[in-house]
Amino acid sequence: MTVWDRPEPPARPVPLDRERIVAAAVALADEGGLEAVSLRKVAARLEAGPMRLYGYIAVKEELLDLMVDEVYAEILPEERAGDWRAALGGLAHRTRRAALRHPWLADLLGGRPALGPNGLAVTEATLAALDGLADVDTVMRAVETVSAYFTGAIRREVAELRAERVSGLSKREWQRASGPHVTAMLATGRFPALARAVHDGADVDPEVSFTTGLDWVLDAVATRLTRASP
Repeated sequence: MTVWDRPEPPARPVPLDRERIVAAAVALADEGGLEAVSLRKVAARLEAGPMRLYGYIAVKEELLDLMVDEVYAEILPEERAGDWRAALGGLAHRTRRAALRHPWLADLLGGRPALGPNGLAVTEATLAALDGLADVDTVMRAVETVSAYFTGAIRREVAELRAERVSGLSKREWQRASGPHVTAMLATGRFPALARAVHDGADVDPEVSFTTGLDWVLDAVATRLTRASP
């Protein structure tokens, strides 16, 4: 029996339910990452005894599942997209925005499918946008390919934000601090391709980089869907 199928116990003596528990857990994770979340800490935030939470959630993994599904409500499209490209592109951008609001989400993306009601609704909306364009296996590979791209891109962006927070240096400040070492290494002539990238490459905004890469992936998916169309 999953956490969504198991009934909740009576909410006494302190008013308690899964909605309050998940909201407290999400708040803790937003403040300090997943390491700040435990059943004991959530109970303390709610001013309830730790053992009371076990009536609602058996293990921490269930709590994480509930937290992810809570955030998936922010990723669920408000209306049906006009076409498959808008659907997959919208999914990618909404997931990115959700991860920037809740950086801990990046650590939980890319695992087993989300089985909560919001996660299933997101998957349904995504697959429905491609329904009938190709055989089921091709559609699944298309969704997996786009998901793999935005999951990796989001994790990289969140990792940079965490590095800034831990080091106290922005990306530009870190680049300046590392400049002498990089300059000396490039001067050896051992890294000509890297030198061209460093000297001639444009420094783009993270959102621009994300959108550009996403467009390239969607272009590739469009080619495959065209070949596989009935």
